[in-house]
Amino acid sequence: MRKQERAKIVAERLQELYPNPPIPLRHRDPFTLLVAVVLSAQCTDKMVNKVTPKLWELADNPCAMSRRSEAEILEVIRPLGLAPRKAKAIRELSRILCEEYDGQVPADMEALEKLPGVGHKTASVVMAQAFGKPAFPVDTHIHRLAQRWGLSSGKSVTQTEKDLKRLFPESEWNRLHLQMIYYGREHCTARGCDGRRCPICRELYPQRRKPVVTRKA
Repeated sequence: MRKQERAKIVAERLQELYPNPPIPLRHRDPFTLLVAVVLSAQCTDKMVNKVTPKLWELADNPCAMSRRSEAEILEVIRPLGLAPRKAKAIRELSRILCEEYDGQVPADMEALEKLPGVGHKTASVVMAQAFGKPAFPVDTHIHRLAQRWGLSSGKSVTQTEKDLKRLFPESEWNRLHLQMIYYGREHCTARGCDGRRCPICRELYPQRRKPVVTRKA
């Protein structure tokens, strides 16, 4: 089976399972989504969603957040991993948004990537989920699935993103990103599937005998 044929099957099966995938991080607007994505680094969405309501009570816009101290922010987000670093980044990016962007999150990839604590993946998530701009953020789940499904060599997250963008129409990127995340969490998990067990892996590679060793993101 050719790579393009596998991609077609993947898109069809994911659409059957998740026709309208919701955004997993709870948010109110681009700013609260941006902060939630920053908080999600090395942390589950479930944990982030437990913490953010209290954080929005503290401040829910860039200017208000910039007036809070790192200690105040840290106190709220302490249950999350890398909390001190994230508290510093959130306060500083809030200050920049307040002073340089009139308290608005820019709908621009380059501008987002310059913000403290915001890398390419975080910026891509915000562009896709807050502004509806075509993007294909690659997290650990997507990186793993792309390798198991033979859609990418998995040499790097950057390469996986390029491979997926070439295989799928731009109009499907945002939806597929979410669909793959849900499938990776529910069916093709890191330990629950080794490239031979989940429904899509079995359909794509019915004769596969050896487990797939994937490269980490």
